[in-house]
Amino acid sequence: MSDTAGRPLGPGSGASATGEGLVRRHRRRWLRGSALGAAVLLVSAAGAGWAVYAKLSGNITADEAAAAELARYERERPTSLVRGAQNILLIGSDTRAGDGNGEYGRDLGSERSDTTILLHLAADRHSATAVSLPRDLMVDIPGCRRQDGSRSEPVFAMFNHAFQVGGSACTIRTVEKLTDIRIDHHMVVDFSGFKEMVDAVDGVQVCLKEPVDDKAAKLRLPAGRITLDGEQALGYVRVRKSLGDGSDTERMERQQRFLGALVDKVQSDDVLLNPAKLYPVLDAATSSLTTDPELASLRGLYQLVRGLRDIPTERVQFMTVPRESYVYDVNRDQLVEPEAEKLFARLRADEPVAVTGHPSQDVPGNTPGENGGGAPSPAPTFSGNTAAEHPCE
Repeated sequence: MSDTAGRPLGPGSGASATGEGLVRRHRRRWLRGSALGAAVLLVSAAGAGWAVYAKLSGNITADEAAAAELARYERERPTSLVRGAQNILLIGSDTRAGDGNGEYGRDLGSERSDTTILLHLAADRHSATAVSLPRDLMVDIPGCRRQDGSRSEPVFAMFNHAFQVGGSACTIRTVEKLTDIRIDHHMVVDFSGFKEMVDAVDGVQVCLKEPVDDKAAKLRLPAGRITLDGEQALGYVRVRKSLGDGSDTERMERQQRFLGALVDKVQSDDVLLNPAKLYPVLDAATSSLTTDPELASLRGLYQLVRGLRDIPTERVQFMTVPRESYVYDVNRDQLVEPEAEKLFARLRADEPVAVTGHPSQDVPGNTPGENGGGAPSPAPTFSGNTAAEHPCE
């Protein structure tokens, strides 16, 4: 057999089934197939990544109504004093509406802030300070827009009345008037969102000195070291009658210790660095979450928290605003001054504060050495705890 020029076709010339020509054809087919396969994998991965991103972003509800209401009062709101520092208001809603919330009581068409925390992130992102605001704190609440469009009158009432009257916008305006601190962002989470978050990290460990049996909170726990699932954790942070002295102050301190343990669990398990662990946490964290429009996407949340994973747990602090029984009603709270204003001033200026777990040894807001004896501390000390303090040690 020969070619058109009469030259014989031998092995390796491209005609033989065992020649190099067939090898080259196979190689070209393999390369084309590999490139196509890689392209398919790349597109599939991108598609899956986009689907995950869209799902998680879709979990978040943008609080457009609050944004519009706050814009209406922009001129009277405080200004930020330190570039880069962030103040986020975290609101735990006691709403009975929505999936899984009805079992905690009837939906009466209104909701109150069960827990409110002012979270200050330092401009250098080397520390985070979470300050609990008692729901029974007596404060001046401004006139606010109700859900039906009508407007309330200014009133002196319990702090959580603000959320009931005018939702997150009214709560933010109340906090800003109380503290003169600009609230940059806010997040509202309900009971279901909290439970799902705890379950996503496979529970959080606490230690109980005595067993708990509280029918109202649907909580029954043995004494000792125990890992709480989401349902148990919700009962643990909300119960009042069966744990401690029954006060809201003691309940807030328990919530702070629990949140510290949750932060420590997330950091110690490398959740933020492991996609397989991170996805369920993100899914739970974004479910049942309402935020200001700027945060209502994964990109917005990422920009906020990307530097937080490097904050050591001993610099993640929890405290309650200095408070005491209201002079006209022991079942209500009022601020302790000038300690409360000292705290607010430090947060406004992005200056450090410190916490101690021994309030009997330190006056809230007092700087050791101010009244003689010892060198003054660079930061005033308040009663509280850090995420590095383990409840079982």
